[in-house]
Amino acid sequence: MYRILIADDEGIMVESLSGIILKEYPESVEIATAKTGRTAIEQAETFHPDIVFMDIQMPGINGIAAIREIRSFNTSCLFYVISAYDKFDYAQDAISLGVEKYIMKPVSRKVIIQTVEDGMRKVDRIREKRSDQLKIQEKLETIIPVVENGFVTGMLLSDDMQDEEYYRELLEIHEKDAYVEVIQFGSQNPGMELLTPVESRMKAQENYMQIRSVIKSFQRCIIGPVMSDRIVVVVPHNDETVTYDERIEAINNMRSLLQRLSEMLSMRFRAGIGRICRFADLRMSYLEAVNALRDSRARVVHIEDISAHGIYEDDYPIELERDTFTALSRGDVAAVQEKVNVFCDWMVRHDPEDLDSMRLKALEIVLRSEHEAFNAGSVNYAFDYRKDYLTQVNALGNPDEIRNWFVDNMTSITATIQNQAEEKDESTVSRACKYIQENFRNELSLDDVSKEVNVSPYYFSKLFKEEVGENFIDYLTSLRINNAKELLRRPPLSVREAGMQSGYPDPNYFSRIFKKQTGMTPREYREQNV
Repeated sequence: MYRILIADDEGIMVESLSGIILKEYPESVEIATAKTGRTAIEQAETFHPDIVFMDIQMPGINGIAAIREIRSFNTSCLFYVISAYDKFDYAQDAISLGVEKYIMKPVSRKVIIQTVEDGMRKVDRIREKRSDQLKIQEKLETIIPVVENGFVTGMLLSDDMQDEEYYRELLEIHEKDAYVEVIQFGSQNPGMELLTPVESRMKAQENYMQIRSVIKSFQRCIIGPVMSDRIVVVVPHNDETVTYDERIEAINNMRSLLQRLSEMLSMRFRAGIGRICRFADLRMSYLEAVNALRDSRARVVHIEDISAHGIYEDDYPIELERDTFTALSRGDVAAVQEKVNVFCDWMVRHDPEDLDSMRLKALEIVLRSEHEAFNAGSVNYAFDYRKDYLTQVNALGNPDEIRNWFVDNMTSITATIQNQAEEKDESTVSRACKYIQENFRNELSLDDVSKEVNVSPYYFSKLFKEEVGENFIDYLTSLRINNAKELLRRPPLSVREAGMQSGYPDPNYFSRIFKKQTGMTPREYREQNV
């Protein structure tokens, strides 16, 4: 159905146009009429026309002014001006407003029908385009939660999220900093703690999209999946710090958000909020948010409200310290050496005579680093293996000696983490290659090899490509085709047998793959190489 508005102060013109259109398209159109510009605007507000026939000269508000007003609230309707005045100014104004056609009176029946058909075709295209846009939007609404879930899950599970830039581009995140909110749900206990029976988890899963919608209505954010009794939310932020007022605003905003969720799902919600940090360090903010949740004195707890570490002196390089441990966790020896040297420079600037503080700080960071290496599985613990540390540190007589001891020990610890990671990766890929070489003649998939080396298929695929330089399928195909070439040089063996012994039981498929890889069929290859 096409809605057509006819606006003209001549009653006979209105009746004539209406009669011609209704007679030609009795089942396809709905018509509204107006005899003044004001009435035309009022009709357009309620009738929502697809096509408007507008006279220029009407009492009160003229046709041009009426078009301009209607265009302000209905951007998709098509305007056709009908006028007895062949004035350049009118035509120019009509063009500036995007009028489809300027028609001079008197108008023949043929012109009216042609104009209506032109309008209908254009309306169809507009509707089709809108429909396509809605389909794309619908698909995006389905895909975006999956992408956001992947980002949040990766952030939680990895100290070094290599796909960070990819996700940020995909989700159009331009901020460099962010903080994490952890929303916990369940049934209410006598205290502030929440119980999480299976029913609560199931309800959260079933209403996940509604929960997302509510959270998104309160803030621009990235939302993770339902994990046990929690949902993790990442909030991008433009500044590196949050003022007291901003912190209170975030807490109040979260309280309102949780109230809305409680009313919607008849469950209780709590939340913990972590500090601002760079995207690469979001796991730290997540752990702070989880820690904040442990405080049961309030429904929403910000880590700054319960912070037990006190306040760093104004010029203390806390970010540099954090960067050092981030580089350590990656096993990045060069980066750790650089950051430790910069840290030593700061200690000397701060007080070049305070050797005891320098010794203690170097020892503190080294001990913390060894603890990180232990947690990463890179070193084993022995009660007495650090018994010489105090003697060594106390013997350091100047800032340069402290620097050398500090750098040497941090280099050694970082190298153990790096070596452990490389050995693990090399061992995994080496075992995978050996397994492929032994089994390429059989049906073999990425999942089969991943299972053999006890690594998830997605992770194994990336690991294999980085180590070998080509993906699994290319490696397997190359192995099979090289084996087939060798067999084809042996005349007693048929082409079919060469294919079967190379992992290709289907001779037609074998021929296609062989030709794609070598540029010739197996028979052509044999003829040239026997």
